[in-house]
Amino acid sequence: MGGGKVSYKAEQCVSHWPSHGGQPAALLKRFGLPDAHPIEDFSANLNPLGPPEWVANALTTSIASLAHYPAPDYRVAREAIAAYHGVTPEQVLLTNGGAEAIFLAAARYAGKRAAIVTPGFGEYARACRAHRLPITYIALSAPTFELDLDALMASLKDISVLFLCRPNNPTATLIPLSTMQALLARTAAIGCDVVVDEAFVDMTVEEGERASLTPLLAEYPHLLLLRSMTKFYTLPGLRVGYVLASSAIIQTLVVHQPPWSVNQMAAALVAPLLRDAVFAEQTRSWLNQQHPLMAASLPTKELDVVTSTTNFFLVRPNNTLRERGLTSNVLFEHLLRNGILVRHTHNFAGLDGDWVRIALRGATANQRLLKVLNDCLC
Repeated sequence: MGGGKVSYKAEQCVSHWPSHGGQPAALLKRFGLPDAHPIEDFSANLNPLGPPEWVANALTTSIASLAHYPAPDYRVAREAIAAYHGVTPEQVLLTNGGAEAIFLAAARYAGKRAAIVTPGFGEYARACRAHRLPITYIALSAPTFELDLDALMASLKDISVLFLCRPNNPTATLIPLSTMQALLARTAAIGCDVVVDEAFVDMTVEEGERASLTPLLAEYPHLLLLRSMTKFYTLPGLRVGYVLASSAIIQTLVVHQPPWSVNQMAAALVAPLLRDAVFAEQTRSWLNQQHPLMAASLPTKELDVVTSTTNFFLVRPNNTLRERGLTSNVLFEHLLRNGILVRHTHNFAGLDGDWVRIALRGATANQRLLKVLNDCLC
């Protein structure tokens, strides 16, 4: 398939898709495209403005620090995070990216039973399996993917820990604060801890950091919040994340963490990144300009579009197009051959490839995406 209308040909086998976004080489190979095929990457939901300009110089300057071990307790970084969120340093655990935070949370409940709200990030299930937690999956129903609190609670019998993502990846939906408060009250009553992945909460449209559940930590000591600095600051190769929880829970997580899990250069960046108010404001301005434009344009392309609250969108061809053979797999290939890489959903439980996820990028890239979609769908 080249430019213009897509031909609704038979789909390829859906096995062996890459398990994460941002892997163009594997997908170019899968579809027989050359390594030099030009790609605009909408598959990894990273901030297109980052990293902040000063980061490169800071990393160069800190090379000398590689001759020394990091401070075992990462006190400076933890104090910066605590001040930023209004908690104590004892409520903060610095981690090697959000992925380590997920695995440490699962390790705390090893041998017990877990529930995971799906569709969701696949690493929750992987972490639970690694630590021998039998899993109950609680599915959000398409096309709105709204949480049914009563149905969720009915599934939590004998469950020790519930994993969910807010805003949710890949649906981009945000469970309302009132629903979360009710969920936390009811899970406290049955002794079920709640792990909330807030990897995208600081890129929630209009609300930003205010959407975080951090203020609820004081009221609900069974709440664990997982944070990542990868998305907002565009540092996936550096690996910086953290856990916010009660000091008692943090102490139980520390025993599962390898010594010096976070490298010295990454730990040293935490405080200056959090102080960079200019970059944060630039990001909010970009998001609040580009998100409504994309949200208004996508539904006009004969797509089902899930209501998005953050920097990506979950979409699929509408029912009419699917009946004509234009599935998300066909759409994915058409976009790729025209230089647009989006995120497949074959490894998101409950989606099984029926949707694609599109990250929000800069104005020029977003307009190109809409043009390629228009050529395909209109």
